[in-house]
Amino acid sequence: MKKYYQPIARLGGSPSAGAQQLAGGICWFDQVVLRQRGQADRVVSVDDIPKDVLDRITAPRPSVAGMPMNTPQVMGILNVTPDSFSDGGKYSGQDVAVQHALSMVKAGASIIDIGGESTRPGAETVSVDDEIARTAPVIDAIREHSAIPISIDTRKAAVALAAIEAGANLVNDVAALSYDQELAGVTARSGLPVCLMHAQGDPETMQNDPQYDDVLLDVYDYLEQRVSTAEAAGIARKNIIVDPGIGFGKTLEHNLILLRGLSLFHSLGCPILLGASRKKFIGTLGGGASATDRVAGSVAVALHGVRQGVQLLRVHDTFETKQAIDLELAINKAE
Repeated sequence: MKKYYQPIARLGGSPSAGAQQLAGGICWFDQVVLRQRGQADRVVSVDDIPKDVLDRITAPRPSVAGMPMNTPQVMGILNVTPDSFSDGGKYSGQDVAVQHALSMVKAGASIIDIGGESTRPGAETVSVDDEIARTAPVIDAIREHSAIPISIDTRKAAVALAAIEAGANLVNDVAALSYDQELAGVTARSGLPVCLMHAQGDPETMQNDPQYDDVLLDVYDYLEQRVSTAEAAGIARKNIIVDPGIGFGKTLEHNLILLRGLSLFHSLGCPILLGASRKKFIGTLGGGASATDRVAGSVAVALHGVRQGVQLLRVHDTFETKQAIDLELAINKAE
């Protein structure tokens, strides 16, 4: 029966004699939760982890798009769509989009994630031509002012190719290369990194009635399989990021289980991206009917990700998140 090893991540304090560094980053661990389907979880020592698994968990992650992965990085969200759940239409004009991107850079973002198709629950598919028209000119315009790494948030090969030609540095695919079969080849030929996200169903239907046998292990298995698919397409593992897809075909309880189990995904040997900013479950639990009322809760979730060793935090509120991370690391003397 397959065994899953989830490091019990710790930040700060005094590591024990047998402690291991988590993914070459700021967290450490000396115990893991051993998970098996149909069996009770057990806490075991690092000495009980198979060497190949321990090596994947502890190996320092190579830099991604020029960003070091030994400390958390803030990914600022730039939606150039008319119907984003959080800020639909606010940044759909090129000039205002560029200014917002530059303001996020000033606020501490390490990378800007640009999307031209809303993937909120119930969103309809956007044509390739419309998505390119929304994203590529903005990327090109940002490049006139800044060398900040840029991520293109798309499921489509033609959109990614246009974005890469305009200056994008990373492909962020909510469908983990499963929507457009050409996207894996485009990414592999570019030599750029890719983020593979888990989603159950497409945006139009994903929140209708999501079901899992074991959401944490099911998502892990899916991402493990998609990493293998990406490697087979010619994308080096060092260029692969994984994202458990908070809010994409998940109930509130599914989201909480994934957040509690975030450190499991270090066993894949890839950097982890967490994108929970302003999502509905934050308002459900903490109040905030409007997405803009969920800033504090979003920062709280981001800090939880930092304590689990997550390398990339995809957020709307760059200044607030970066400020909180800086204080968290200073308090815990983590550099």
